[in-house]
Amino acid sequence: MGHAHEEAFYNVNVVGTTNLLDALSNLRQPPKMVLLASSANVYGNCEQSPIVEEQPLSPVNHYAMSKLAMELMARTYASKLSIVITRPFNYTGPGQDEAFVVPKLAKHFALRSPVVELGNLHVEREFNDVRMVCDAYLHLLDIGQPGETYNVCSGRPYKLQDVIDVLSRLSGHSIKTVVNPAFVRSNEVTRLCGSPGKLLDLLARHGQSIEMPTLEDTLSRVLCNAVSEINSQ
Repeated sequence: MGHAHEEAFYNVNVVGTTNLLDALSNLRQPPKMVLLASSANVYGNCEQSPIVEEQPLSPVNHYAMSKLAMELMARTYASKLSIVITRPFNYTGPGQDEAFVVPKLAKHFALRSPVVELGNLHVEREFNDVRMVCDAYLHLLDIGQPGETYNVCSGRPYKLQDVIDVLSRLSGHSIKTVVNPAFVRSNEVTRLCGSPGKLLDLLARHGQSIEMPTLEDTLSRVLCNAVSEINSQ
């Protein structure tokens, strides 16, 4: 994940979160639970897959490093606030910015474009549904263990070509993919797949569960949203 000004990651993720935790800790009645969303990118490139929370952290870019710095900073508030940290893996859904690959692809298919320019086609990612992520966050705010970190993931990785194939089938349109070197990152994390075991075990102990929509269901919703936006213009 890139940015024209790398310091912005630290300003938001570290300084901004510090300001937020300061404000919460000074409330007359602090919240029952605070959830901080970190990122699976803190794991970096690692041989283990699916990745568990105990995996040594090895961020490879400023975005990931700023998230790790946020996690470490949050520990200083452990005596003042009940905090759980999540490490969400890639997720998507209707309304996501087109700077992200799934909505970008969905718009190209909705427009029935002949060509789309992409970066590295060989990376593997989870493409989870934002509904699952929100559901997990709500459960963790209710039953999460303070001081613990939870992967929010499905453990189901896909290649970018898998996403393209599903969108092609849903739209009835074929598209040519072209690799644009400007979109290829030198420090790209090649495979990012998490183990949801810790989260699922927590939910099971409390008699709860979360729904994990299929890739086709998720992409269908994103594609329909893209078509609706185009038709409304």
